[in-house]
Amino acid sequence: MNDTEFHTRATIILDAIEAQADHWFEKLDLDVETKRNGNVLNLIFENGHQVVINSQAPLHEMWLAARSGGFHYRFDGRHWKDTRGGTDLHDTLSAICSEATGKTLTVEL
Repeated sequence: MNDTEFHTRATIILDAIEAQADHWFEKLDLDVETKRNGNVLNLIFENGHQVVINSQAPLHEMWLAARSGGFHYRFDGRHWKDTRGGTDLHDTLSAICSEATGKTLTVEL
């Protein structure tokens, strides 16, 4: 993947997460605030949980930080996979957001 393709994919991911958080706020009455500054998206939940998703352009990775830890994801041609052998980005983010809200949420990327 070249830099242009990475930036395009990263923007699509951040846009999708932000739109889903807005949907949760509007349609599911979940208090989720989004703050975006360039390639960094913060999700702030009513209970104080925060999630930070950002792109790391030099490494062509997406990074995720939450109370449960920090995760690095690299695109394998089909999915954003944890570089340490964990789950896909959307699965981890779904679990973290579900835990923060107490409701089952699915993040689709």
